[in-house]
Amino acid sequence: MKISIITATWNSALTIVDTLKSLNSQDYEDIEHIIVDGGSTDDTLKLVKLYKKNPLTIITESDQGIYDALNKGISTATGDVIGFLHSDDIFFDTNVLTKVAGCFVDNIIDATYGDLEYVSKSDTSKIVRKWKSGDYNKNKFKNGWMPPHPTFYMRRQKYIDLGGFNLKYKISADYDSMLRYLWSGNIKPEYIPSVLIRMRTGGTSNRSFINIVKKTIEDKTSMSENNIPIIRGLLGKNLLKIPQFFIKKLWLKL
Repeated sequence: MKISIITATWNSALTIVDTLKSLNSQDYEDIEHIIVDGGSTDDTLKLVKLYKKNPLTIITESDQGIYDALNKGISTATGDVIGFLHSDDIFFDTNVLTKVAGCFVDNIIDATYGDLEYVSKSDTSKIVRKWKSGDYNKNKFKNGWMPPHPTFYMRRQKYIDLGGFNLKYKISADYDSMLRYLWSGNIKPEYIPSVLIRMRTGGTSNRSFINIVKKTIEDKTSMSENNIPIIRGLLGKNLLKIPQFFIKKLWLKL
């Protein structure tokens, strides 16, 4: 079973080496790596080629943002399963993709996801908060739940059937995709009860108050289009983040 890993880059030289080393350390062997670069002017592509291990495809051209870049990766992928490893994220350990592949041995499983740790931008060993997503229950979406998108893997055929990211969403296209696949599309997911990804803090959606407002507006639009109760969904989506900070404190005591 081939797993296609898509990484969108743009002037990512400061973090891409950690990302590539993380991918190279995976004990799963059948990996295809696709780099979609938006026209980096730093050493990003030099480093990508220097640390190349897996079969690699590089797409270099201007794009309309990260979701457009990821869509290009999806359309290029040849793997049975597609996942994303962002240029400032790292795998939690060496057997993440082995765990992912194990879920898809069952032919009724369309997708899988796990837990995620937010870590310090300057020190990836320092946990800021822990996102424990939990077992799947479709009704959780009504309360603002979604799985961490960086941990989400889905069969390529399902991307063909249901489409990639909707580019009208500049910040919330990942949330919209989760609603379209898991809520409206009724795909069958499996939860991996362990951390799969360490994600550096400082993402676009929470970078400024204006972006938070824009994200809320986009979330509302997607909820409306997918028939999710809006007030309940928006309230729950924000409240669900609070326990993540306490989970992190409990986790560190174990």
